[in-house]
Amino acid sequence: MNSSFTKNQIRMGKVFDVPLTFDFSWFVILFFLTWILAGSYFPKQYKGWDAAWYWIVGGATSLLFFFSVLLHEIGHSYVARKYNYNVRQIKLFIFGGISEITQEPKKASEEFFIAAAGPIVTFILAGIFYGLAYLTKSNIYLFALFHYLGVINLILGIFNLIPGFPLDGGRIFRAIVWGINKDFKRATHIAASIGRVFGFIFVAIGVLEMMAGLWVDGLWIAFVGWFLESAAFSQIQRQEITKLLAGHTVEDALSKAYGLVPDDTTIAEFIENELLIRHRRFFIVEHKGENIGLLTIHDVQKVPKHLWETTTVKEIMKPLSEVKTVDVNMPLVDALKEMDEEGVNQLPVVEDGEIVGVLTRESLISLLTQQFLSKK
Repeated sequence: MNSSFTKNQIRMGKVFDVPLTFDFSWFVILFFLTWILAGSYFPKQYKGWDAAWYWIVGGATSLLFFFSVLLHEIGHSYVARKYNYNVRQIKLFIFGGISEITQEPKKASEEFFIAAAGPIVTFILAGIFYGLAYLTKSNIYLFALFHYLGVINLILGIFNLIPGFPLDGGRIFRAIVWGINKDFKRATHIAASIGRVFGFIFVAIGVLEMMAGLWVDGLWIAFVGWFLESAAFSQIQRQEITKLLAGHTVEDALSKAYGLVPDDTTIAEFIENELLIRHRRFFIVEHKGENIGLLTIHDVQKVPKHLWETTTVKEIMKPLSEVKTVDVNMPLVDALKEMDEEGVNQLPVVEDGEIVGVLTRESLISLLTQQFLSKK
């Protein structure tokens, strides 16, 4: 399995041609869950084991639990791919997992089945693990492992059916409302608002748990509630942003703040003469007056420092033929979708085949700020 490191995460292979990524926070929660299972849960439920067995079973249970989470996300991704949606990656992180589907659903029925696929996989896994627990009840270690996985998958499946966005239940609820009222934006706003309510409820429950002395459980529940509320609120904000951008084209937000760098410039020269002086994040590489590539800070960070004196920007740039561009007359809402689908913070802007500027998230924020202030 090939692996590569990016900022705060490690990419390890692909599943159904979808990149699989582990956020560094996942390793923290993996250790934390193993510690809870080996140090508290299993010793209370199954007394008299040797200490090593608590850690062996606890570690195996944690890994299989997150494998269950992965299968849950594979369910979402598999159905999304069947509907021809692009899935940027499946990421495991501190709250479990997420399938990063880069496009909003086109039909309510597609949203329904994509959202439902995850819980269906989880409930199937719960049944399988309960069955394995029954078959292995003569072996206390295997029984303990499979019984816990059956219980936790059942709880996870039920939790995911809570009808508040961004949980799967919220997406299913959105699909149903969307199918009834034929208004995707309205359905999203309703589901996200319900998601915020459930987020606040979980925070309140967590606070009460902590007040009762259950600090670990209470803190985790409150943390989950905060995450749900934040994600739901972000979705509502996104809709407001879409409203503010309506009627605008890329030309209204493009920035001229990009640099031109000759292709034979070394990385050391580039850093000294361009990056440290102009503080830009986006550069066009040119050869004899012709634009041939795109260079970002991220590209430079991939090169070991001892190679900066001998490596040219041409060697690390991304050729323009491989770079996604947007037309100057493209609706700004569509351009923002392109940025999200590509997973980038900037896109070159072209007019009649020539680069005339760059669309960045900073230039979008600047336009949004102007729009917001003008409405006051």
